[in-house]
Amino acid sequence: MASLVAVGALGFSPTLGGHASVVAQRNPIVQMKGSGFGTGVRDSDGMSEALPFLKRAPGLGPPGTLAGDIGFDPLQITDLVPIQWSREAELKHARVCMLAWAGWVAVDCGFRVPFAPEVTSLYAHDAAIEKGPFIGMLIPIALVEVLCGIPKCFQLLNDPDAAPGGDYKFDPLGFGGGRELEEKELANGRAAILGFSGTVTQAALTGNTFPYTYNGLADIIPPLQGDAPLPAICGSGLVNGCQ
Repeated sequence: MASLVAVGALGFSPTLGGHASVVAQRNPIVQMKGSGFGTGVRDSDGMSEALPFLKRAPGLGPPGTLAGDIGFDPLQITDLVPIQWSREAELKHARVCMLAWAGWVAVDCGFRVPFAPEVTSLYAHDAAIEKGPFIGMLIPIALVEVLCGIPKCFQLLNDPDAAPGGDYKFDPLGFGGGRELEEKELANGRAAILGFSGTVTQAALTGNTFPYTYNGLADIIPPLQGDAPLPAICGSGLVNGCQ
């Protein structure tokens, strides 16, 4: 369920207080810094910045309330799902996918932790369950979810003064946060959600490890001499266009 919420929330911006941005009004269009995908939000006529042929979903709240707001909610999911919940789900999945992509590639490039099975990332889940080390990761993750994630969701739904979704006051390196870093986290997190999905799909389709193509780096780096190899699709059994 949380995954569906996260996908639906991919372009949402919550309406939580404390993060309002300053906008400069120019009739009849409000100009503001968006999330990097556009140059401004059309507010006077209630149109979405991301999809200017559609009305901005009312559940998104005022434009630019939080980072990442490009007015994207074509199915108006925010009329059914609280926007605070959507942002929490989006950031949770974004952070998981940023770590997951790095971990997936690292394992396929040879990195191993103690007691990890000697398999590729595609088969690591089943192998870890079968051999036992998966339980060592499941327990701490479950504790974090029960002690931090679930209370945060209840706080967001019941406390109007709660910190925004995804804000756990965790900053051990003292980056300080701020609008710019919020924008960067969302942009990289959204890319990671798509990137991790694509990486897993490619790994399953090709059966190969990094860079997850049919012919390895030869499909990415052009040949320096000699005849170019046949397209990678030829190795998949789809012979259309292959000689």
